[in-house]
Amino acid sequence: MRSLFHLAFNVTDLAQTRRFYGGVLGCKEGRSAATWVDFDFFGHQLSMHLGEPFKTACTGQVGDKMVPMPHFGLVLALPDWQALAQRLQAEKIEFVLAPQVRFEGEPGEQWTMFFCDPFGNPIEIKGFRSLDTLYAT
Repeated sequence: MRSLFHLAFNVTDLAQTRRFYGGVLGCKEGRSAATWVDFDFFGHQLSMHLGEPFKTACTGQVGDKMVPMPHFGLVLALPDWQALAQRLQAEKIEFVLAPQVRFEGEPGEQWTMFFCDPFGNPIEIKGFRSLDTLYAT
């Protein structure tokens, strides 16, 4: 079975949404109306609607780091993760958690970075040497 993930959430400015998701992240724009816009988020559908963004706080503990909750994101193969990290750094994106490796040498070793869109919606991007190790214990 092939499935795609869909997430809808609020933003306060569609032009700024287009600049960030389309320009900075390089996502292809899909359908839109006066109050919402869809993007192809690395093969998954994001739908941003005008409204009040959800509240977040750094309450999620992963290892010795506190991360924003709730958040969304994706998992990439490590070379793609590295390319995106370089792109975000070149765009001078402010990171909540700068690109780094965690659980090094352990099952589930992963590279991660956290940043927010212009409306405070937290995004985590993970990178793995092999996507087959995503659920390794």
